[in-house]
Amino acid sequence: MKAYQLRKTGKPRILKIEEVAEPSPDAKEVKVKIETIGINYAEILSRKGQYSWAPKKPYVMGMECYGEVVEIGKSVNNYKVGDKVIVGQQYGSYAEYTCAPEHLCFPAFEGFTPEENAAYLVNFMTAWVALKKLCRVEKGERVLIQAAAGGVGTAAVQIGNALGCVVYGTASKDEKLKLIESLGGKPINYRTHDFYQEIMNDGGPVNCVLETVGGDVFKKSMKLLSFFGRLVVIGFASMNLKIWNPLSWIKTYRDAPKVNMMNLAMESKGVFASHIGYLTANEDLTGEIWEELFSFTKEHQLKPIVGKVFSFSELAQAHQYMESRDSVGKLVVKL
Repeated sequence: MKAYQLRKTGKPRILKIEEVAEPSPDAKEVKVKIETIGINYAEILSRKGQYSWAPKKPYVMGMECYGEVVEIGKSVNNYKVGDKVIVGQQYGSYAEYTCAPEHLCFPAFEGFTPEENAAYLVNFMTAWVALKKLCRVEKGERVLIQAAAGGVGTAAVQIGNALGCVVYGTASKDEKLKLIESLGGKPINYRTHDFYQEIMNDGGPVNCVLETVGGDVFKKSMKLLSFFGRLVVIGFASMNLKIWNPLSWIKTYRDAPKVNMMNLAMESKGVFASHIGYLTANEDLTGEIWEELFSFTKEHQLKPIVGKVFSFSELAQAHQYMESRDSVGKLVVKL
């Protein structure tokens, strides 16, 4: 089959289509013919050699996809050949076929397009775990979503709005700001306005922050928290670690989110961090999160925002476009 196998780290141009052996499912695995692939920022970091959860090279990249079940292992109980599924796993989706553990395959949404199904799982599960499982966001609370026009950001704005919260979202361009507003959020241009002052002038501190940037953004976000406020870190997009550049090590350490426990105690604030990849090793917990999120999505008629669709031969361009920070919503590759 055709696949993108990561053999070395580097720029997007290192991503090349190869012919590799088509996988066969183990007893508890489902084999899927892939139709669409969701692109994640974690895969950008993996390609650069900056992602700790990445497997040992060489491996077929790609954390999520949508497609049709074409074969099942002898111990698989919940799927049959012909079922449409969403897959989320550590690697294996940048290909024509993938095999995934049964508990990491999920029923596709009938009302979604193939592109929307590929765009859903990682972003919505990340946002759900951050806002509901960790921050326990409730109706009427004030919530700030950093980088709100991206894949996780647009999912979080929708979830926060559906929960009945006042949702602020930061972005830098008119297209992104309009998207946040269309999803029910209050957009703030962080390049032209101080998001701290804007929110303080619009009602005061917030109850919850979903933080994806690090550095000064993290520090300001902490200052914005009310008493009993909660902040959850799900990424460090401002960091640009270069293994060969020791000066970048210093900057990365300086910008990494840090907290003073005494200050947290004095202000009764909480800081969390989440990475859903590590959660998926727990089959029961993964199923619990999915059931909650699936029901909530159906009840509130939420849908992922697909920003741009690339062909399979353009996967390197998809990486390059995501790195440019011009993208909105989720980038999807179609086979």
